Amino acid sequence: MPKKILFIVTSHGELGSSGNASGSWLEELATPYWQFVDAGFEVAIASPKGGKAPIDPMSLEDAWISDNGRRFLGDATASAKMNGTQPLESIGDEGLDGIFLVGGTATTWDFPHNPVIKRLAETLFARGDVVAGICHGVIGLVQTVDPNGEPLVKNRKLTSISNAEDVMMGVDKIVPVLPEDMLRKLRAIYSAAQPFGAHVVCDAPFFTGQNPASAEPLAKQIIDHLERKAAAAAA
Repeated sequence: MPKKILFIVTSHGELGSSGNASGSWLEELATPYWQFVDAGFEVAIASPKGGKAPIDPMSLEDAWISDNGRRFLGDATASAKMNGTQPLESIGDEGLDGIFLVGGTATTWDFPHNPVIKRLAETLFARGDVVAGICHGVIGLVQTVDPNGEPLVKNRKLTSISNAEDVMMGVDKIVPVLPEDMLRKLRAIYSAAQPFGAHVVCDAPFFTGQNPASAEPLAKQIIDHLERKAAAAAA
């Protein structure tokens, strides 16, 4: 059976009170999606509300969109998955080899307190399966705890969008929470590259990426990890 990864995307479509639209950042969705699909993985997409999930319109602009993004938008199967995401409340952990928390500033509204993200992350972490996130999407991990009630991210190496990047994007005063601040508060071992530079941190089963530039290397690290895990299990 092919390995299965669940992508979790935001259902939130507004950038706070700014009047601007928001949603998932296309590059952080499309590039990992094609990395996994092209490697033979099964990829499902779910969101807190289910149904059509928004994509940040800024990520569709020429300055940001990549060939992978155009491929995703032009692919009937991929588009259907985003237009009809599975509601998170219907998702179980059986058969999942990992979850991937897709980024976008909108995730700071509907990821941090979602009980299903919390349940899935804690369950997969406990059994050693992949718990991954990129950019703002990593904020979904700040609610997770171990059996003793300690933050699951405590003393674990992670990254996310940096405060500096949030400031440069002009959203630091708009989003309800800054991922870097929350990870540091929970005593994660946080690191980041220079703004908009690729940076991936692997502390299995956590796999996190800083920003859109990190999407491809993050997915490749996860694929390599799962393939090595499968080979070891078969030996």
